[in-house]
Amino acid sequence: MRHSVTSRIRGKGVLTSDGAWGTLMLEKGLAAGECHELWNVTRRDEMYSIARSYLDAGSDLIETNSFGGNVFKLQRYGKADKVEEFNLAAAAISRLAAGNEAIVLGSMGPTGKLLMMGDVTEGQLYNAYKQQALSLEAGGVDALILETMSDIDEALIAVKACLENTACEVVCTMTFEKTGEKSFHTMMGVSPTQMAEELTKAGVHVIGANCGNGMIEMIDIVREIRAANPHIPILVHANAGNPVYRDGKTFYSDTPEHMASLVNPLIEAGASIIGGCCGTTPDHIRLMAEQTALFNRNNRLV
Repeated sequence: MRHSVTSRIRGKGVLTSDGAWGTLMLEKGLAAGECHELWNVTRRDEMYSIARSYLDAGSDLIETNSFGGNVFKLQRYGKADKVEEFNLAAAAISRLAAGNEAIVLGSMGPTGKLLMMGDVTEGQLYNAYKQQALSLEAGGVDALILETMSDIDEALIAVKACLENTACEVVCTMTFEKTGEKSFHTMMGVSPTQMAEELTKAGVHVIGANCGNGMIEMIDIVREIRAANPHIPILVHANAGNPVYRDGKTFYSDTPEHMASLVNPLIEAGASIIGGCCGTTPDHIRLMAEQTALFNRNNRLV
């Protein structure tokens, strides 16, 4: 039976999502330039262990290792013919880890192609997202999450492909950059307000923001989204602060304690689902989940 993200929010209250997968894969030896999705078939046990680590930390939802699993991204590795195989495997791993309790979100990232530059046609984009969405659904995901989007036109095509070809709920998040004191836009100029208005019209079930910002910045982004739409659930996957490069490695500034301290302000701003993106680990999610559970109990939501 497919789980509903929106029903789970209504029944439980604020939900906790998972954290970064790429960060943990790097710790396990992922090489620079290596295809992340290949690990779904070559290092399946380690991908399962990442999924389980977030569930054990208290995640209500976990994603799949399929962010770059579309045909355009995979063809860079000479693996354009592996879309179905890699996505089916990604979904099956997270489904097995989640069992019948946690919700599995099928991760789908941007193609890297620009409509405005003539890199790709609308039809090609639609078919790429359709192919990936169908594979993730067949593998057992509950819902699909289109994330790190910057172009509203690509996002809308992706949403349409998912809604028209699967029975899954659709989540869509965009990545915003700070363009003023409390102003945010994607690299393609889309504001949180525009995103909320256009994606809601398109029939998305959950909207939000991921990557590019820490928890502090996400508070203002969520406020703007909530002002544009007072009802739709909002998902936030924040980075663990700003990356710092030292001795050939990337470190992130925000500790688990710091991120957990901002859970309540983020909920008060309007967030419905809170998790992490780059730099976050099970330790971050564990403390964030504790805060979310406390908020729910205090508000008699569970």
